[in-house]
Amino acid sequence: MDAVSYWPLVGVLVVAAGFALRMNPLLVVTLAGLATGTAAALPFTNILEALGEGFVHTRTLSLILVLPLAVVGLLERNGLREQAARWISRFKSISTGRLLALYLFIRETSAALGLTSLGGHPQMVRPLLAPMAEGAAEKSLGSLSDDERQKLRAMSAATDNVGLFFGEDIFVAFGAVVLMYTFLAERGYEVEPIHIALWGIPTALCALIIHGIRVLRLDRQLAKARSASSVSDTSTAATTDVNIAPEGQ
Repeated sequence: MDAVSYWPLVGVLVVAAGFALRMNPLLVVTLAGLATGTAAALPFTNILEALGEGFVHTRTLSLILVLPLAVVGLLERNGLREQAARWISRFKSISTGRLLALYLFIRETSAALGLTSLGGHPQMVRPLLAPMAEGAAEKSLGSLSDDERQKLRAMSAATDNVGLFFGEDIFVAFGAVVLMYTFLAERGYEVEPIHIALWGIPTALCALIIHGIRVLRLDRQLAKARSASSVSDTSTAATTDVNIAPEGQ
């Protein structure tokens, strides 16, 4: 039995080190490919050929990513975020928690149907969902502090992640479902992909309920934190007045 060489895995270390040092991603991936090919004792021409083929096959990927970002950036520059916050503040019955719970349901349901591109951080969370969450919170709390805004933005991003991650596992043509089907089939277990997808439903429902409760509690948590902060500021001001009073006399 031939021994397995683990030296080609050095490319993984190159990727981890490059990203940890915040180097250019394209440079990091290229260096990782060169390191892996060299460790595997491939001819240098073969390494260059593999890198060239990868570039040719994915040269349109950057265009696909850049164009939507440019459109979103242009909309943001013209007041998309501000308009989204003003629009959501017109609805009296919409709170931050209810808004995020509704988005969680829509995101998870659409992902379960294979429509994973309907949401996302750059095209939905940053320009629309997060400003709308902030607008709904400002309606009840007034002006928000930086910490409160960051908390709302983080919860908005987390809601998108949870909805997508657990929703797409129900879609029968999702890559992970196909991977599990292939893995089991190679080992003699005949399981239909539809059955694998159906077994993802209980987990998706649990995620929907658990994270839904978290976002619905967000309004009360923000109000409680604001109240505690106000009490602390009042107490600090009273203490300062008491300490200053003898000096004034």
